[in-house]
Amino acid sequence: MGGLTSISMFGFWANWTPFFFIGVLCVIILYFLICGKWYKDIPGGRPLKKGEATLFVVLMLAIYLLEGGPIDLLSHIIFSFHMLQMAILFLIIAPLMFYAIPEYIVKYVEELPVVNKIVSLFTKPLLAIFLFNGLFSVYHIPLVLDTLKQNIVLHDMYTILLFISAWFMWHPIFNKHIPDAQHMNNIKKILYIFFIGVLLTPSCGLIIFSNSAMYDTYTSGEAWLGAMTLCVPADTLNSVVQGAGISGPEYFTNFSPLEDQQTGGVIMKVMQEIVFGIYLYVIFVRWFRYERKNESQITEDSLRKLEEQKALYNQFR
Repeated sequence: MGGLTSISMFGFWANWTPFFFIGVLCVIILYFLICGKWYKDIPGGRPLKKGEATLFVVLMLAIYLLEGGPIDLLSHIIFSFHMLQMAILFLIIAPLMFYAIPEYIVKYVEELPVVNKIVSLFTKPLLAIFLFNGLFSVYHIPLVLDTLKQNIVLHDMYTILLFISAWFMWHPIFNKHIPDAQHMNNIKKILYIFFIGVLLTPSCGLIIFSNSAMYDTYTSGEAWLGAMTLCVPADTLNSVVQGAGISGPEYFTNFSPLEDQQTGGVIMKVMQEIVFGIYLYVIFVRWFRYERKNESQITEDSLRKLEEQKALYNQFR
């Protein structure tokens, strides 16, 4: 029996994926070139804020650790880390990207031909919620997950699709380039977040309350080895398996496959509750501050609407 630190036996390339790090580094450099040097050529461009730059770098490094670092390797070994990866990537990183990427860039990209039609369609609140939660639920159907974990192209394409759908889902709440008048009001934002949580519950519930481990990738030695080839070079994997006598994920954890699966479901649900609680708190605080700051204007608007309703009522008496 080894432990989580035993993943070092798979070598530097499997644990740290240098090529993926280079890709992340290129994205960060491109970000600073666009936002720090070329922003004057983009309509509405402005100097990059320090907070935006810091947040973007942090988020990109988090993506690297989740998709190219040890957490990615562990997610192929232990289901709990797979769910941790999902929760951070889609519930935290995706919405925070709206605060890391300047709003004028988001607006410019979303107004490009074809892109504007796609964004307009898939950011409609109900469609956006059902799209992400549908893709997330389908991903965790045993046959689908086991298939994706055996094919690096399908796995990466589906992960990118999930991230894009997560961006669409958070767009109605966190986008900054749409005028306030066109935004959801605060009550709708609260209900929207609540509805996302409701739709995430069934898939988490099935994972938590299942009477048996559902995924061959985390229970069958053959399927597990096939999944490991997505992040470990074949020669390294063969030498490790033969040298250490590893036949499956049980070498790295004291949990049974069922306990690991249930823990993963709990991690996803608990993190969802905590993160959504933070988002709701932020919405409440902003709502409260807005009400206090614009109390007289809100009162005037309410009275005006009341007078308009009375006039309309009297017109048709």
